[in-house]
Amino acid sequence: MNQLTDTDQRALDAAIAQAQKSRREGGIPIGAALMDSTGTIVALGHNLRVQTGDPTAHAETVCIRNAGRRRDWHTLTMATTLSPCAMCSGTAVLHQIPRIIIGENKSFQGREDWLLSANIELIVLEDERCIALMNQFMTDHPDLWDEDIGVPE
Repeated sequence: MNQLTDTDQRALDAAIAQAQKSRREGGIPIGAALMDSTGTIVALGHNLRVQTGDPTAHAETVCIRNAGRRRDWHTLTMATTLSPCAMCSGTAVLHQIPRIIIGENKSFQGREDWLLSANIELIVLEDERCIALMNQFMTDHPDLWDEDIGVPE
């Protein structure tokens, strides 16, 4: 996969700050940021499923909602702390977001295959901060994690 630029790092840092915000709110520590081609963050989002009771309020989807109506999706980069699930991957494909920075995919591998088949560039970092956030959360709240990713009882 390709090199991480300084602006990419700022987008990932913004996504991590969103994940930490969700954790402080009692939610699932996953965050996302959308960045335009100049390196400007145009939207942020964090997982709000616990906070709002909305099972579709995953970080990437919330971030895209927060971006509002746009015509430049095809020029944006999304940074997310965790590999996007099927719903979030589908949303990125639908909006033709061409590039996604993934903080880590060891604790959960989403539908990266869909993203790649849609010719979306993936940069998987295995960022230690992202890994630590998810590992601690899954240790502390295994039932909530299983509920979020839909693991049957």
